[in-house]
Amino acid sequence: MKIEKLTPAFKDYLWGGTKLRDVYGKKCDYEKVAESWELSTHPAGQSVISGGEYDGLTFGAYIEKLGRSVLGTNCARFKEFPVLIKFIDAKDPLSVQVHPSDEYALRVEGEYGKTEMWYVVDCDPGASLYFGVNQAITKEEFKKRIEENTLTDVLYKADVKKGDVFFIQSGTIHAIGAGILICEIQQNSNTTYRVYDYGRRGADGKLRELHIDKAIDVSTLTPSDTADKQSAPEAIPGGTKCALASCEYFTTEKYEIDGTTEITVDESSFASLVVTEGEGTVAGAENEVAFKAADSLFVPAGAGKITVSGKCTIVKTTV
Repeated sequence: MKIEKLTPAFKDYLWGGTKLRDVYGKKCDYEKVAESWELSTHPAGQSVISGGEYDGLTFGAYIEKLGRSVLGTNCARFKEFPVLIKFIDAKDPLSVQVHPSDEYALRVEGEYGKTEMWYVVDCDPGASLYFGVNQAITKEEFKKRIEENTLTDVLYKADVKKGDVFFIQSGTIHAIGAGILICEIQQNSNTTYRVYDYGRRGADGKLRELHIDKAIDVSTLTPSDTADKQSAPEAIPGGTKCALASCEYFTTEKYEIDGTTEITVDESSFASLVVTEGEGTVAGAENEVAFKAADSLFVPAGAGKITVSGKCTIVKTTV
């Protein structure tokens, strides 16, 4: 099975910046490039195979053509492709928002909920984000603070630096702050309940929609576990690796490579390789692909041993 390079779907949300185009070379004509959906079968934006035999196929069509075996046996329990991986360039702060659980989202929205993980690729000095509440509050207080625009007073504010990891379970109120570039690994869902949006207006001049009642239904109003779950780096040939986060939907690891290392991709799961820094090549039994920062590679399940060479940082995701 060949290693495939992907090109993303783009989003031009009003808070976005231009780093993905201007710094990382993404080809996009939007004035603002807020998000690039690097590994996605979601109807709201699919990634596309770039180069080779399947060039131009959407990732969903690629899976349909080759069969679900390319995803691995661990994906058999999911009706849909289970994850969505994206870059987020927050020039301005995102809205304060929350995502529902599977149970609520499937019942109310007809798609999965969203548990997610953020890996901070880069950030401006002094950047911060919100992650859960800083004290237990009632639903009544939650609603009142939304109405009075004082909600951020009871949110946990975390200063961020390059390389930080945040694991955000569904139900956790959160907001990415200004000046942060993130690689997000999440469930394959686009359901977001906006709680507070700084009074911003959309392109139509109207205040952006809030989803207060649904947010009250699904929000966890006790403090979250904010500890960084990264393991200590483990020495491997050609570099180091460490665990970032693991849950029933995805497992993520970070590889820092300066040389050559081998990664085994067995029948249990595909591997997504998202390059956050540097450049190099990845070679399998059937092909070799060059990569640079912000590239996204899909390695089919059962590809066996692949060889990564270069000086780079890679976030690897499996199911």
